Amino acid sequence: MNVEITRLASGLTVVTQNMPHLESVALGVWIKSGSRNETENEHGIAHLLEHMAFKGTARRSARQIAEEIENVGGELNAATSTETTSYYARVLKDHVPLAIDILADILTESAFEDEELEREKHVILQEIGAANDTPDDVVFDRFSEVAYRGQTIGRPILGTPETVKSFTPNQIRGYLSRNYTTDRMFVVAAGAVDHDVLVRQVEERFALLPSSPAESPVFEPARYLGGDVRETRDLMDTQLLIGFEGKAYHMRDFYCSQILANILGGGMSSRLFQEVREHRGLCYSVYAFHWGFSDTGIFGIHAATGGEDLPQLVPVILDELRKASDTIETVEIDRARAQIRAQLLMGQESPAARAGQIARQMILYGRIIPNVEMMERLAGITPQRLTDLAGRLFFDTVPTMSAIGPVENLAPLSDIRAALSSPGFGTQTATG
Repeated sequence: MNVEITRLASGLTVVTQNMPHLESVALGVWIKSGSRNETENEHGIAHLLEHMAFKGTARRSARQIAEEIENVGGELNAATSTETTSYYARVLKDHVPLAIDILADILTESAFEDEELEREKHVILQEIGAANDTPDDVVFDRFSEVAYRGQTIGRPILGTPETVKSFTPNQIRGYLSRNYTTDRMFVVAAGAVDHDVLVRQVEERFALLPSSPAESPVFEPARYLGGDVRETRDLMDTQLLIGFEGKAYHMRDFYCSQILANILGGGMSSRLFQEVREHRGLCYSVYAFHWGFSDTGIFGIHAATGGEDLPQLVPVILDELRKASDTIETVEIDRARAQIRAQLLMGQESPAARAGQIARQMILYGRIIPNVEMMERLAGITPQRLTDLAGRLFFDTVPTMSAIGPVENLAPLSDIRAALSSPGFGTQTATG
C-alpha cells in the first residue's frame, strides 16, 4: 500500500496514495469539525460556511472560482456532516497546483461579503424548505433529534430558518478560526500524485492557517436518550425508523454492529428484506444501518410502507430483531464479510473514494488501516458475539421511534418496548 504521510511543522497533515495507472487526481481538505462543533447560537453555521467558501476570496470572485476549475475540466465540491467537513476537487494530474491554490484560497482568504452572504442564506432557506417537504429526509432528522434530545449531535445540519437568517460575517469568521486549524485538518490526495511535490505546494499555500484555536468551547459527550416522535401527514406511505443505542468507532463492538446491520438489512438477501418485503409484502423498502460517531452510535431500521400495514409490519420487524439475538448463521457472517470486503476494495479503485477512505481513517484513528488488518478484525466476529450484541442492543436500551405519514395505526412506543421484552409477541401479533 503506497500511502505516504507527512506532518508539516505547522501541524497540518498531508497524505497521498499514488495510483500510477491514472491520469487524474482526487484531492481535498478534510476538517475534523462539523455541525456538532457549533455552539448554541451557531446552529447551521458549519453548513453555511461550506457554502460561503465558494462565494469569493480576496483574489477570486465566486464566478472566477467556478470558471478556473472548470476551464481545465475539473470539479470542485464540499460536504458537511455531523463531525467532519470536506472540500475536494478532481482534476487531471497537470492541474493539481491549480486545485491546491483554489482550495487554499477558499479556506484561508474567503471574503464573506454581505451581499453574497444574504444571497446564500436565501439559497439555504430554500434547501431547508425542500428538506422539510421530503418525508424521508424529515424522518431521519426527527430520529436524530429524539435520540439525542437537547444535544448538538442531534440537530439537523442545515440549521433552522431563524438561525440561518441571524448569522453575520463575523460569526462565520469566528467559527472558522476556532475550527479550521492545522491540528484538525488533513490534505489528502489519491491518483497520479507525487507526494513530495504536493507537500511543498501545501506547505506554501496553506501557511496562513492557524495552528490551534485561541479558545474553544467545551462540548459534553453525547448521551443517547431514545424516545418517540411521530407526525401525521396526508401521504400515500409512512416513513418509519426504529433505533437503538449503537457503538462508537473506537468501541470493540463497532465492527460487530456493522456486520449485524448487514445481516439484518444490508441487501436483498438480508433477513428483513426477505421476510418483510419478499415473503410478506408489508413494505416497498426496508434496510438496517449503524452510524458510528466519536463517542456514541445508533443502530436503526428504516421501512417505508402504507399506513394500513403498520400493525403487521412493526411486530414482524421486532420478531426479526429477537431472532437475531437467538441465532446467527456462519454463512450469514461470511456473506456480510464478503460484501464489506468488496465495498472496501471497489472503493479503492476510485481515486475519489480512496481519498475519502484515507481521510476518514486519519480523522478517526490517526493512521491508515491496512486491508489485511480490517479483514482480520472482521474474521474474529463469531455467531456468539453477534447474538450477544443483538441481545444487548435491542433489549437493553430505550428504543427510538420516528414516523411520518398516516401513523394512526402505529403502536405506541410503550407497546414496542413491552414487545421487545415479551417472548413470542412479534410472531403472535404478526400472524394473528
